[in-house]
Amino acid sequence: MNEVTTLITDSEVPIWPRFVTHVLGVLAAGETLHRRDIFSRAIESAGLSEAARAETLNTGGLRCEQRLGWAISNLLKAGWIERPARANYRITVAGREWYGNHPEGISDYSTARMLFEPFWPHSESRKPMLSVVDETLVEDIDPIEQIESGINRIHSDVGDALLTRLRESHPDFFEQAVVDLLLKMGYGGAEQRGKRIGGSNDGGVDGVIDQDALGLDRIYVQAKRYADGNTVGREAIQAFVGALHGVGASRGVFITTSAFTSGARDYVNAIPSRVILIDGARLVVLMIKYRVGVQVEQSYDIVEPHRGPDGQTRGRIGGQGRGAGRAQAGQRAAARPA
Repeated sequence: MNEVTTLITDSEVPIWPRFVTHVLGVLAAGETLHRRDIFSRAIESAGLSEAARAETLNTGGLRCEQRLGWAISNLLKAGWIERPARANYRITVAGREWYGNHPEGISDYSTARMLFEPFWPHSESRKPMLSVVDETLVEDIDPIEQIESGINRIHSDVGDALLTRLRESHPDFFEQAVVDLLLKMGYGGAEQRGKRIGGSNDGGVDGVIDQDALGLDRIYVQAKRYADGNTVGREAIQAFVGALHGVGASRGVFITTSAFTSGARDYVNAIPSRVILIDGARLVVLMIKYRVGVQVEQSYDIVEPHRGPDGQTRGRIGGQGRGAGRAQAGQRAAARPA
């Protein structure tokens, strides 16, 4: 399965061609509806689950609205809907005719491409192949999602390299890395009150984060640098909880480069102490997100004309201030050299 197909199947939100019939359906009665009303009614018509409605892009927007916008854009280009006023749309005779003859709608990209490609600008319908990934899928997916898919793939590769580096590093390096991560996440306050305390006499604790200036509220950290397949079991968690009791603490974070057994997770859920478990997969996601152990290699900005409160674009799209074009940035991260 290629990256684009994975992107599609990993989402609960229907692909944009499936939204075409829902957009036409909510406009079929002849009403002129605002873009936001079309979104809400089409989402109801499609029967999206709460999870699908809440699904977001990396840039923060709702995925369902992004794909609905793609459907509206293609319908407008085809002349099946028209825009009589700012951010308002209504169905045309051609759109009503197609909707009446095709109540089943469109279920795949190839059909959507066949229908809408004649209405695309020439330059848009003659893009060069971007990679060995199927060209039809790449061209028909929303460009924002194409970029997100690429960024996610890069992050996955960087995560693998980062996890390997952590497993092969000195224990002191790993312990300091996890303390640095928690500080970057906002623990320890503005003064970055945290330190590594690992060593032969660490008492089963590798780091401590002071949540207040006097150290009255502390979070203790245990860091286990294990190879893949060498899971952390209940016994290790019990030993950490014992170490927490030894210093009079009830909260801690246990971080490993491997994974936790189901017994370890069940134990954590059953005890009164608050212990958070972070496995290798989650660890590298957090390190990339908070830029610990990685550096930004290149950034890409995606711009669009500024939209006013009514959803319509404004004439000014350059410069600064309220009239400036909105930019959404996706960053490509690469592992920092040792």
